[in-house]
Amino acid sequence: MTKRIPLHRIKALGLLGALLGLSATLGACTWQSTEVVTTASVPEDYRQRHPIAVTEANHSIVVFVGRGRGGLSGPQRTDVMGLAQTWTREGTSAIIADVPIDTANARAAAASYQEIRSLLMAGGVPSRAISLRHYYPDDPRTLPTIRLSYPKIKAVAGPCGLWPQDLGPNIDNVAYNENRSYYNFGCASQRNLAAMIDNPADLEQPRPESPAYTARRSIAYDKFRKGTSTATTYPEADKAKLSDTGK
Repeated sequence: MTKRIPLHRIKALGLLGALLGLSATLGACTWQSTEVVTTASVPEDYRQRHPIAVTEANHSIVVFVGRGRGGLSGPQRTDVMGLAQTWTREGTSAIIADVPIDTANARAAAASYQEIRSLLMAGGVPSRAISLRHYYPDDPRTLPTIRLSYPKIKAVAGPCGLWPQDLGPNIDNVAYNENRSYYNFGCASQRNLAAMIDNPADLEQPRPESPAYTARRSIAYDKFRKGTSTATTYPEADKAKLSDTGK
């Protein structure tokens, strides 16, 4: 004889099955994938597409040396002295002098290097910070030169001139279809701005304040103490006066 299951147990088993199915469904909804899906493309802001980076780059000058002259000319001495002054302010390593050998002007270049070394030391560069390096010219048709270089902290941007997409109408051109700026837009401005930056540290932090001009401050305090106006008084003859620049 088959035992009959009560009706209330059948309802309880059905409810339990429904709850288990619901919990499985909710568990599937809360599952999180570890896969990273990247949907962003080229940044719209040109400062993000072509950021200004602070790096170490070489600063160099070239000294031309003829066959029969073993010294420097006046403008060349000025260039070398200017290099010594900039090195003391921004150089991060030694000055390397690339001097040619086994060339027609090798003897004159060696004599010119000795004068260059003396000028650098006179400009504040210690002797241990001047390094000599000989080289063989690659092209015999060109005049071998003495190259002076040293590394410095420099702000750079680019490279410019990259065109990954067409500028004209194209079904695959996202910039054209969505009215966005093209990839190379703003690169030249960023590169020129980086070239004009004197101290790359200004991009990261402000400079400390310089001392106040004591002489001018004393004059202003003296006027304030007497109760007179501290503003600068210009003569009436100088008002509405035209400049003579360019005449």
